[in-house]
Amino acid sequence: MMHRFAFVLALIASPLAAQDFSAGSEAKSWNLYAEVPARFEARVVDVLCELTGDCPAECGAGTRQLGLIRNADDVMVLPMKNSQPAFTGAAEELVPFCNQVIEVDGLMIEDEEIGASNIYLVQRIKAGEADWIKANTWTKKWAQKYPEAKGKGPWFRRDPRVKDVIASEGYLGLGLEADATYAEENF
Repeated sequence: MMHRFAFVLALIASPLAAQDFSAGSEAKSWNLYAEVPARFEARVVDVLCELTGDCPAECGAGTRQLGLIRNADDVMVLPMKNSQPAFTGAAEELVPFCNQVIEVDGLMIEDEEIGASNIYLVQRIKAGEADWIKANTWTKKWAQKYPEAKGKGPWFRRDPRVKDVIASEGYLGLGLEADATYAEENF
């Protein structure tokens, strides 16, 4: 009898007992290790505000990492990317919903073995009775912020912030002299 009780307790504490957020999800797979479709309601929060009490207006107005406090279990979920191919954009997609409860649909990555916990890739957002919107506006918003960065190639090769860092720190991040030495020795 005691063994059965211990088994039941172990089962309740296991990941099998974790809430399943995949119901109703229309998230598209990225074929990432440990990804699972996840759709849930959550409040959009400024992560630093939640952790430290440092709370600027409007969740930092795009200058802070944003998180989702899931309604079902009060767990903080960390949205790390939007639905675009580049691993960018989650905060940019969520900032208009600062401190609001929204519904999100995307992919959750949760795997103790690789140290991933509540990592989220948001693909769609629904606020109140509004229709779902795709979380894919990052590159458009980036282009509006940096109109001088027009041209071909990936955005990060044209981003003035990236170019400034490379100009002062070099491509290796070790300084221009280290770049010159590396180029001389390897090319």
